[in-house]
Amino acid sequence: MKTAEDKTGTTIWFTGLSGSGKTTMANHLQRVLLSRDVPSVILDGDEVRKTINNDLGFTISDREENNRRIAEIAKIINNSGVTSLCAFITPTNKIRENIRRIVGADNFVLVFVDTPIAICEKRDPKLLYKKAKDGKVKNFSGITSIFEKPTNADIILDGLKSVDENIDKLLFELKY
Repeated sequence: MKTAEDKTGTTIWFTGLSGSGKTTMANHLQRVLLSRDVPSVILDGDEVRKTINNDLGFTISDREENNRRIAEIAKIINNSGVTSLCAFITPTNKIRENIRRIVGADNFVLVFVDTPIAICEKRDPKLLYKKAKDGKVKNFSGITSIFEKPTNADIILDGLKSVDENIDKLLFELKY
């Protein structure tokens, strides 16, 4: 992990189930970073899928390609001296390791937002968990498709704790 003296050009990659709090954490972290004059950009799964990755589905091979493209974009952002905050389900350790390889291990921090699936289901405004269980949504991570808990997370956030508690932990671990 980089230190406070070298805090730009890093990819902070939030992974976790749908509804775990990845985007919420990225948004809160960005506000803090910007208040400390650390330039950052958020790349969010829902937004990216509406734009550059709208040609991809949700099979494992499509998810691999989705995450590969995002890793390449994050690397470009990092090369310009900006921190990229990425919020993606990223369901397998293989995909996560490929992202680390693309971005570069020295520029990559994997953050697992560890939230129990029951809590994610309660937070689900689009009722995707229910639809997946009813067979109406295919390839849904954690229900009808794989989600491996990260074996190589640099930081683990507790999805049952408050956003402020998690951001404090993140800032401490990142040395910002």
